[in-house]
Amino acid sequence: MEAFEYAIKKDVRNNPIVREVDEARQRELWKSVGIAGLLVLVLLFSAWQHFEFLRHGYKVEEMQRERAAQDELSRQYRLEIETLRSPKRIEALAMEQLHLVAPSQSDAIIIERVLAADPPAMSVVARR
Repeated sequence: MEAFEYAIKKDVRNNPIVREVDEARQRELWKSVGIAGLLVLVLLFSAWQHFEFLRHGYKVEEMQRERAAQDELSRQYRLEIETLRSPKRIEALAMEQLHLVAPSQSDAIIIERVLAADPPAMSVVARR
C-alpha cells in the first residue's frame, strides 16, 4: 500500500499569483500624492515670494545708493554753476582774457525798468 501513495499524481499549479488591486488603498495613495503635491506647490510659491521680496529689497537699496550718488553729483554741479556764475569771476575773465575795462561813471547809462500796464477789465476781454 505504500507504493500506492506515491502513484497518485498531485495537481500542483505553478501559476503566478495575481493580486487584485485594492481600490480603497489606491484612492488613499492618490489622495496622499495630491496633498503632498499641493504642499510642495505652496512651499515653492512661498519661497518664490520670499526671494522676490528679498530681490526687490536689494534693488531698492541699490536705487537708494544710486539716488544718493546722483544727489551728491547734482549738488556738486549746482555748486560749480554758482561758482561759474559769480560776478567777480565773470568780471575777472572779462578783464584778463577779453581785455575789457570797467566803465567810468560818465560812460555808464542807467536804464529805468518800465512796469507793465495793468491788464484790461474783464468786460473788455473777448470770449471765445
